[in-house]
Amino acid sequence: MFESAELGRKIDQAAYDKELPALREALLEAQFELQQQGRFPVIILINGVEGAGKGETVKLLNEWMDPRLIQVSTFDVQTDEELARPPAWRFWRQLPPKGRIGIFFGNWYSQMIQGRVHGHFKDAVLDQAIDGALALEQMLCDEGALIFKFWFHLSKKQMKTRLKELQDDPQRAWRLSPLDWQQSKTYDKFVHHGERVLRRSSRDFAPWYVVEGSDECYRSLTVGRILLDGLQAALKAKSRPAAQPHVAPMVASLDNRILLDSLDLTQSLDKDAYKDMLAVEQARLAMLMRDKRMRRHALVAVFEGNDAAGKGGAIRRVAAALDPRQYRIVPIAAPTEEERAQPYLWRFWRHIPARGKFTVFDRSWYGRVLVERVEGFCQPSDWLRAYGEINDFEEQLSNAGVVLVKFWLAIDQDEQFKRFKEREQIAFKRFKITEEDWRNRDKWNAYCDAVGDMVDRTSTSIAPWTLVEANDKRFARVKVLRTINDALEKAFAED
Repeated sequence: MFESAELGRKIDQAAYDKELPALREALLEAQFELQQQGRFPVIILINGVEGAGKGETVKLLNEWMDPRLIQVSTFDVQTDEELARPPAWRFWRQLPPKGRIGIFFGNWYSQMIQGRVHGHFKDAVLDQAIDGALALEQMLCDEGALIFKFWFHLSKKQMKTRLKELQDDPQRAWRLSPLDWQQSKTYDKFVHHGERVLRRSSRDFAPWYVVEGSDECYRSLTVGRILLDGLQAALKAKSRPAAQPHVAPMVASLDNRILLDSLDLTQSLDKDAYKDMLAVEQARLAMLMRDKRMRRHALVAVFEGNDAAGKGGAIRRVAAALDPRQYRIVPIAAPTEEERAQPYLWRFWRHIPARGKFTVFDRSWYGRVLVERVEGFCQPSDWLRAYGEINDFEEQLSNAGVVLVKFWLAIDQDEQFKRFKEREQIAFKRFKITEEDWRNRDKWNAYCDAVGDMVDRTSTSIAPWTLVEANDKRFARVKVLRTINDALEKAFAED
């Protein structure tokens, strides 16, 4: 795979100097057009052999283009903050917004190759990591991102010569790091496993570009041309190709039966029983959150439901059991401009808690397959592929020790009408009711269909949905608390 990158390719200085001005001008124009259009971000992954000119090339790109619109991120040894969260969290935080360029050193490929080189895992685990990287890149591209993956290459002999030259030059010796010398000893393994990664992860939506790094002029012009061609092609396209859904289309129910109709909404608790059971479950939650086994886990609770179903009241009863320093409540409304400039899961990844902490999402990433689907805020291809993306997201959380509980609080139309009227008549509840709430009642059946499809496609063994009968608020609050407690105890028992 790397034979053509070991030929000793060169461009003489005169040819380089002749071509460079036009290339720089074109790159700048493309960069500013990217900013002006603001339609998609550009992600550049930098990988390859040490000493092949990765850092020098990125430095040149910052000189050729406007560095204010380029964000360079280096992912070295994980910090304590990063170690306490799922591995992908550190990358999601650094994604560039639409109209900007992000350059990633030490990215997800660097880590999986180094792990395999040093024997931390076998090929099967490496292949799983590659599949995870491809799933991430597919999702980013479906959301509009333009991805360039560069592998800078040197032969073993060229690498050793390059490192010796740097070592002997007092003005450049500082560039050498322990990793450079370490890789010179593990070169064969590194290239072998790197070839496996490139072979399995080069796709039409995010291909690899192998660049020979022995000659600075050749290397620099090659990378510049690849970036320019890719940018210009994407900018000239009136729109990015529509992402194709990765799941079968929905099929209407033949007997008109829906999932939510199967719930017994008459279940209730009297006031005395409620007070006793609420106190028991709140005390149980307080003890579980203080259990030393919680240090290996984080807790995420997702609250969805019909308008006026009592999500806020249930959340308050959960919070009342805990020290405010232990939890965070994240209300989700319409996305801000900052959030619109990122993939839709970005706004949720940034709020994933560290181990030992608890985050409550009042509305969540399921908005993509609920309100955005019903109201037509996204294309069918977007919400159809979201089921798989959400399952992958939740699997990453679970694999990192996050205990995930998901609630749909269900009420019937009569109960909703009653609560809407109460909100209009009670002064301190009036802020809760809007014209949009009344309008949404006209789409009751559409939302019921969306909920049924959501549960069918995203209720998994690692992150099951709990449907809460919420016509009686007392019953719903106790069921929510008990479900959270049961989930924590189950996770602790499996440790």
